[in-house]
Amino acid sequence: MTALSAERLSLAYDDRTVVSDLDLRLPEGRVTVIVGANACGKSTLLRALARLLRPAQGTVLLDGRAIHSLPTRQVARQVGILPQSPVAPEGISVLDLVSRGRSPHQTWWRQWSAADDAAVRAALDATGMTEHARRPVDELSGGQRQRAWIAMAVAQQTPVLLLDEPTTYLDLAHQVDVLDLVVDLNRRDGRTVVMVLHDLDQACRYADHLVVMRDGRIAAEGDPTAIVTAELVTAVFGLNCQVVPDPVTGTPMVIPLSRHRRARG
Repeated sequence: MTALSAERLSLAYDDRTVVSDLDLRLPEGRVTVIVGANACGKSTLLRALARLLRPAQGTVLLDGRAIHSLPTRQVARQVGILPQSPVAPEGISVLDLVSRGRSPHQTWWRQWSAADDAAVRAALDATGMTEHARRPVDELSGGQRQRAWIAMAVAQQTPVLLLDEPTTYLDLAHQVDVLDLVVDLNRRDGRTVVMVLHDLDQACRYADHLVVMRDGRIAAEGDPTAIVTAELVTAVFGLNCQVVPDPVTGTPMVIPLSRHRRARG
């Protein structure tokens, strides 16, 4: 297992503070989902956890060591990230894209090996992309394209996987398909998964651990069933709602209350 955490973390862009004095410890081997209103700092926090953004204050710790003190290649072997709306080089095939996930394992004395081949094949198989391996990425559907990017992250074979809004621009069926795939990877390999999602119902359904952010701070965290209430949703999202058990999973489901709702009759 690999431990990833943040202590007294503050993040800023120029002179604008986005995340303030935040403490976070991610449960190892579990699926954590970060939610919150737009501009609350959730994607910024994910970038900091991936060492893509240097803290203004505080630190991100990887196995107890400040992540910015570690060699880049070492971090890339332990933490993988799928950013929002990644763009593939024009004409690149699925196989070539997924193979790039092996880059952190290459050195001048260790070139491509049978182990790299096996990792790429396993990633394609795990994501259902083997039959599309020779196709150009830009010819794929949105759902297939997202699977190809996830396959690249899987091929990296990191114990921690960070995904920033992996369902963006996907229709509902493909959203469920991608989220099911991510949970499959967690359950099969024991990877620690951290996702940023917009859809609160999906977050409650797929998260083992939910982190709710408001104005750059953590408003609540824990098991979704224990923490998600109408009062929390109203405070964080400004939404008048009811929270009821999902009829399929029993997880919290948010029912927005519109001023124009009509009673049945």
